[in-house]
Amino acid sequence: MQKLAVSSLLIGLLLSFTACDVLKEVASGVLTEPSLEEIGRGLKEALSNGITKGVNVLSQKDGYFKSAYKILLPDDVRKVTDKLKNIPGFTNLENELLEKMNRGAEDAAKEAGPIFISAIRQLTFQDATNILLGEDNAATQFLNRTTNQQLYDKFNPKIVASLDKIGANDLWRKAADAYNKIPFVTKINNDFDDYVTKQALKGLFGKIEEEEKNIRRNKTSRGTELLRKVFAKQDANRK
Repeated sequence: MQKLAVSSLLIGLLLSFTACDVLKEVASGVLTEPSLEEIGRGLKEALSNGITKGVNVLSQKDGYFKSAYKILLPDDVRKVTDKLKNIPGFTNLENELLEKMNRGAEDAAKEAGPIFISAIRQLTFQDATNILLGEDNAATQFLNRTTNQQLYDKFNPKIVASLDKIGANDLWRKAADAYNKIPFVTKINNDFDDYVTKQALKGLFGKIEEEEKNIRRNKTSRGTELLRKVFAKQDANRK
């Protein structure tokens, strides 16, 4: 009787799953629910990796200038460059300003890493769970809320110093002063540090969001067992 019961149980299991399916699920970690502590560690690991990669990319030469995060000139600055392009000394003004302000952003980007990492360390288990089961950019939104002002305060003087160092501010002030001397034009501000800082941060958060979406959507980017286990919970929650 006991043997018959065991045989019936085995047959029932085989009807529900093939042996191969069971082995695959066990091997993939789907059957093991991550603990809150593991979710916290896994999310922090994923964010740290993504931030490090994003900051490293943007802080390299052409990280901004020749990427999707290139900082473009605002309309009022383009109005100046268009007006001055036939005046000696300003014929290449638009291209020079474009490159210089992107170089300034690249120089400042490396300042972001420690600020982001500090914010990640403050994540609670509940924060981590909410982010894991949230939208594709939930972590980026969290970082934006918790670090934006601190990043601005850190970036702005660095942007100013970088733009001064490479001559961008001096070039723009001269151009703005020359433009303001033209009769009947609306005077413009000769300071664009605030604009470059905000655009640099916009690009930075854009890159972090790109890295976040990659690990959420691309299973091959989950390079450790912990990441695979934690993000399997996200995958299961979205089915």
